[in-house]
Amino acid sequence: MLRRLTEIVLLRYLAASGVALGVDLGSFLLLLQLEVPPAPAAAAGYSLGIVAHWLLSSRAVFTQGVADRGPERTRQKALFVMSALFGLALTTGIVGTGTSLGIDPRLAKLAAIAVSFTATWLLREKLIFRAPDPAA
Repeated sequence: MLRRLTEIVLLRYLAASGVALGVDLGSFLLLLQLEVPPAPAAAAGYSLGIVAHWLLSSRAVFTQGVADRGPERTRQKALFVMSALFGLALTTGIVGTGTSLGIDPRLAKLAAIAVSFTATWLLREKLIFRAPDPAA
């Protein structure tokens, strides 16, 4: 049963996201403790999480859809970075807007996590790491 669960891409993505989120949140909270303003702290934490997520996504999550080395792999990396930047913009905007409205930055970050996770999952699963069509 455990083997069947590890074959489910969404579950592997959730696990990779959990690790990347740990990097992201740990960095975010540390930077808040160092009195870095909330929006830049969120951006920095998210950026470190991006690196962790690429490493896990390309090696353990979307193994069927990872392009071979060369131009297609470079394109895939660029699309991954673009999806991450989209998630970063969402995260930074939500945390910045939330804190300007008086919402605790940690609560704003939780909302940003949910929105960013959903958006980047859809982009990565449907566009970036889509497995090649065997009929093509």
